[in-house]
Amino acid sequence: MVFSSHVFLLYFLPLTLALYYALPRRGRHLGLALVSYVFYGWANPLFVLLLFGSTVIDYCCGLALAGRGPVWLARLTRRERTAARWARPIEAVDPGDPSGARRRRAAVAVSVATNLTLLGFFKYFNFGVDTVNGVGAWLGVPWLHLDVALRVTLPLGISFYTFQSMSYTIDVARGHATALRSFIDFACYVSMFPQLVAGPIIRFAEVAGQLAARSHTVAKCARGAAFISLGLAKKVLLANPCGRIADLAFDAGSIGAFDAWFGATAYAFQIYFDFSGYSDMAIGLGLLLGFVFPKNFDSPYRAESITDFWRRWHISLSSWLRDYLYVPLGGSRRGPRRTYVNLAAVMLLGGLWHGSAWTFVVWGAMHGALLAAERARGRSPYAALPVPLRRALTFGLVLVSWVFFRAADLPAALVYLRSMFGLEPYDDAAQVLELVLYEPYSVASFGCAAVVIWAAPQTWDWTRRLTPLRAAVALVLFAAAWGVLATQAFNPFIYFIF
Repeated sequence: MVFSSHVFLLYFLPLTLALYYALPRRGRHLGLALVSYVFYGWANPLFVLLLFGSTVIDYCCGLALAGRGPVWLARLTRRERTAARWARPIEAVDPGDPSGARRRRAAVAVSVATNLTLLGFFKYFNFGVDTVNGVGAWLGVPWLHLDVALRVTLPLGISFYTFQSMSYTIDVARGHATALRSFIDFACYVSMFPQLVAGPIIRFAEVAGQLAARSHTVAKCARGAAFISLGLAKKVLLANPCGRIADLAFDAGSIGAFDAWFGATAYAFQIYFDFSGYSDMAIGLGLLLGFVFPKNFDSPYRAESITDFWRRWHISLSSWLRDYLYVPLGGSRRGPRRTYVNLAAVMLLGGLWHGSAWTFVVWGAMHGALLAAERARGRSPYAALPVPLRRALTFGLVLVSWVFFRAADLPAALVYLRSMFGLEPYDDAAQVLELVLYEPYSVASFGCAAVVIWAAPQTWDWTRRLTPLRAAVALVLFAAAWGVLATQAFNPFIYFIF
């Protein structure tokens, strides 16, 4: 189920909100967890078992980190068990206690190993088999072939909820948060449908206090509705038309240089509005439920360097990789050479996180190399240029990297890049493509997307103060998006495949 669908907007969301506000305070987390499981299992109910299993393991690891276990509740009276379930945090044990050090290390190891095993198997099994078979065919070695009939289906959102669930045990182990007694509260945190399948990646420490107590106000609901309206408009009115342009360009057998740049830029617009629109809707849905989620995008195409870009793009992922991978690897504390290695490793893994294909590995390697180069110089190579040129050059580098992100495979990416730089011959079919590529509605949508990216205020800032005029604009955009949604069949969500 996607947010930009009639089933979600007409049925699931209204019924969920009605149920949520009809339930007493103590029942809301259970109700929210149950409807989130319905939401997640809509396409394939079996995926719910994976989500539930991961939740149980990380919950038990959290109890182990706090020096408690499920048996602890069994020793209490009925009244004490009831009180324990609703007294959210467990007092943390002394992290300096040597008797619990081994148990805490084991709990973290079990949580991380379980989540990474789930992610690795379901996301990279097919990729591993295909890679081994491809290498065997290239080397001409018949015995280097895995005759595997099993093909694994990727569960929706597994990249997001495994990272999110791991953050719980790691935050508890680091003392940044206290473990939860209530399994229902923890299941609600992991499965919460607004951010379950495509982020933002919500760390436990960011919402632990809100799970214990949060406010439900008219102002929150109004801002949440505005977020949802603008996010839906981004998705339907901007991302989808730009996606049509990108599909025509990348699927063309022959394309000219200008058309190739136009298609690549359209894809850059599509992936930004697709993902940031989804994030806006997720933040808005959270507000309707009383939760305040962190900002996930900060005008990334206005970045003045690649380092700046990663401070603005998919903030929840980039900060997660920084705090849970880059810093534990040593960050920049072990000398320049180790810093560059750490940056490269983190970005390579970030590329693989996005998808199980060599195109994503190259994409991550490009960004890792660019980040390392900027770190080596202490600034970007074009830092002395005026701001508009710095932004243009950064966007150009990001645009080239997006080609690997979008292309079907490495050979297709290289052909497209050669076309962008006029190094690939093209035939008469490219002239026919232009007739479809520059259709007026598509060009108008492309232009509006550019204006919003480089001239319009961000949704996060624009919704801080909702005047009657702004509320009316949000309502009009929602109505326009709804009208277009009712008449179009092309409505993909790119990040559902990650």
